[in-house]
Amino acid sequence: MKKLKIYLLAALAATFVFTSCDEEEKLIEQLEEENPIPGPITGDPGQIDFTNFVSLGNSITAGYQDGALYNQGQQLSFPALLAEQLQIEGIGGGEFNQPDINSEFGFSSANPAGGFFGRLELSLSLLIPVPNPNGELPTAYAGDKSALNNFGVPGMRVVDVTDAALALNNQLYARFATQPGVSTVLGDALATSPTFFTYWLGNNDILGYAAGGGANLGAITDQVDFQAALTQSLGALTQSGAQGTVMTIPLIVTLPYFNAVPYNSIPMTEQGLVDQLNTSFAAVNGAVNAAASQGFITADDAAARQVSYALGANPILMFDKDLKDLGPFWDQLVQLGAMSPQQRAALEPYRQSRPATAGDRPLLTAATVLGTEIGGNPLALNGVTIPTQDQYILSGREAQTVVGNRAVFNSTIAGVVAGINQQAGGTVLTLVDVQPDFADIAGLDPQTAAGLVNPALIPGSGFPNLPFLPEMANAAAARADGVLGIEVQGVNLAPDFSPNGIYSVDGIHPNPRGAAIIANRIIESLNAEKGAQIPLVNVLNLRSIIATD
Repeated sequence: MKKLKIYLLAALAATFVFTSCDEEEKLIEQLEEENPIPGPITGDPGQIDFTNFVSLGNSITAGYQDGALYNQGQQLSFPALLAEQLQIEGIGGGEFNQPDINSEFGFSSANPAGGFFGRLELSLSLLIPVPNPNGELPTAYAGDKSALNNFGVPGMRVVDVTDAALALNNQLYARFATQPGVSTVLGDALATSPTFFTYWLGNNDILGYAAGGGANLGAITDQVDFQAALTQSLGALTQSGAQGTVMTIPLIVTLPYFNAVPYNSIPMTEQGLVDQLNTSFAAVNGAVNAAASQGFITADDAAARQVSYALGANPILMFDKDLKDLGPFWDQLVQLGAMSPQQRAALEPYRQSRPATAGDRPLLTAATVLGTEIGGNPLALNGVTIPTQDQYILSGREAQTVVGNRAVFNSTIAGVVAGINQQAGGTVLTLVDVQPDFADIAGLDPQTAAGLVNPALIPGSGFPNLPFLPEMANAAAARADGVLGIEVQGVNLAPDFSPNGIYSVDGIHPNPRGAAIIANRIIESLNAEKGAQIPLVNVLNLRSIIATD
């Protein structure tokens, strides 16, 4: 009280030149009543022992942000933020150790000029992500591997968590694996005797396909293997006596990585150039129409392939592997003498090409190649005169593949969680469905949100009505308000990597504010399902993106 009196008297000195001791005491009592000093923040663990909290997951769990794993990203990962709240008095959480990367900027790629690029940063002058030039390769973790709590590994899939070979292919696990090539992520985590865990895997079992533009169908994990690995890992964790939370896979196609570049991002400002391009493509359009006239493709297919430029924003010219290949038909015309070999050679790039539509999703990486010369030829412009490659655009059909497989995986996740809880005779696993949050962030309308969660609701989809998806779809639709962004503490945060956004500059991973939103979603679930009283993370106290001039 003595220190408090001195502080208050100093603040009041300018107003009260002289007061008696009695008057001073009254003033102090009045101020204390009107402005009570906040007491210490406390919480309650509810029905969970948080003594040893471990987190298993992929890049988001590891704190990977801005295309790299670097110090501050790790320090502000959602598990680290959650662990800080679990250490509040009364909750009982213990120390949370991470395999420190010891790199200010991390590693994103090799620099062709020598050295390495670090994390991506938003260039405020160019309004595009640019790599920091001061990157460095990751080094082995020098700390106590047996005392780790964060087992997040960038790139890890559900089927990798029990695979000893992961360390042979993934340096970011090898650097902290207890026995690289022998140990597994699950085994290393179990060796710490966890009392509570978060488990967020499954994203990479479909994200690799999506982020590769749908070029490699083999990048999608087999559904049977997915369920077997998930059942094995969650079963082992709960059989150890730990309780945990299990996260669903978010709405991948709503990430900025698939939405930052418009499908019609080819600008035309000169009528002369427009006329020149249209004249050049007249022969291509005619050859496509010839295929339709002979019944090789349908008239609708031919119409979708027609290229016509106009002033303003134009669609990207793209390769689509799902289109019927016109090469054999054109080869036949050459054999019949109806087309010269030179004409046939000029048509080669357009065997399976078409202008993009609103249903196609150019990747963020497309921004670096669209409009650039191919092979130093000023007439061969990527996405303009030559179709851009498959790995730069997720076509509408490929996006449906992402939506469908993700839905199957989420139904599987919910089913495995429900089965383990039923076998345990209680809720040892709390399912944390992040889909409503992502529907809200993306500004989806209720119908679109429900359809992305449960494709069976999309007319004509033919998707089966799988267990758990109807309830998830209802929850997502209830949160979808059609307004871009998510309101946090009275502030609307944007669904992008702008200074007011919740994503990091790579367009996939959350920034610290996004990580805090995820941590709070877990906290809210534990408070509701397990009787805990864990204070929320102050989202707005954390930074958004890292920008540079």
